[in-house]
Amino acid sequence: MTLQAQLEALRDNTLKEIAQVATLKELNQIRVETLGKKGPITEVLRGMKNLSPEERPVVGGCANEIRDLLTEAIEARKVVLENEALNAALKEESLDVTLPGKQMPQGTRHILTQVMEEIEDIFLGMGYQVVEGYEVESDHYNFERMNLPKDHPARDMQDTFYISDEMLIRTHTSPVQARTMEKHDFSKGALRMISPGKVFRRDTDDATHSHQFHQIEGLVVDKNVTMGDLKGTLEVMMKKMFGEDRKIRLRPSYFPFTEPSVEVDVSCFKCGGAGCNVCKHTGWIEILGAGMVHPDVLQMSGIDPTEYSGFAFGLGPDRVAMLRYGVNDIRNFYQNDLRFLNQFKVKE
Repeated sequence: MTLQAQLEALRDNTLKEIAQVATLKELNQIRVETLGKKGPITEVLRGMKNLSPEERPVVGGCANEIRDLLTEAIEARKVVLENEALNAALKEESLDVTLPGKQMPQGTRHILTQVMEEIEDIFLGMGYQVVEGYEVESDHYNFERMNLPKDHPARDMQDTFYISDEMLIRTHTSPVQARTMEKHDFSKGALRMISPGKVFRRDTDDATHSHQFHQIEGLVVDKNVTMGDLKGTLEVMMKKMFGEDRKIRLRPSYFPFTEPSVEVDVSCFKCGGAGCNVCKHTGWIEILGAGMVHPDVLQMSGIDPTEYSGFAFGLGPDRVAMLRYGVNDIRNFYQNDLRFLNQFKVKE
């Protein structure tokens, strides 16, 4: 029998086997035995050098044609077997699409973030802009521009972390106000801003203090700004934060960057002023510091204090959250304990 006849017989027999094969494993075995490196077709192609010049094109063409034909037949049968296996699996492995899915737990914004966003919304509603600044600041903007020269004793209360002699991690968000006053064009209107963010001080790490905490400072600069404007603004904020029946009182104080300066108390939202453990039985809760912007601070920002005036205030969202929700340890806010954080879901 000639090589061409042997190849044709191989073709016919293999096509019958392919048509009758029942599994993918058997089909792959046929492919390896027939078309593999040790298969008969490969052996014929390797022995072409032993054929006469007249036989080579005839046998070579026949071998290639049969190899391509068997390859196509194997691939076609593979598709059929795969579909049959899939249909069988679908019949045996039913899927109940009516079963409820597994709900993934969703996180929520941190309670301090919620409080800060609430305060921001209050001031945005009063026409303020929210300005964020650098957490790494220069001594010049953090202290000197706030009327705290290098030898000022009030610096001791805000001892912080220094990166170099002139660079530090900010102790308050006041540098944002100084930078904004420099850039503001008063021909376009008054400056009304709040500056929220993280601040850092070398504070004791106890239940009421932390070396890192949050602060929101507010600033208004315009012509004819008075202490009455400051009090009215703070009353609106306290009523929005703690209830419409809240009252505030101003007590004289001292801050280097304001003159006059005041401590601001809010009537106790728990006892209504009758006296309780929250207000230490005084009826009032100290909530923030404020005052009229010191003329030197205005002048250092290129603003004429004889023509313009302003007020500033600063409060801690951490303290607000502790008072509102009865949290007695500030460290709970930063320990990432889900048992604590999950108590404060975002209000829709």
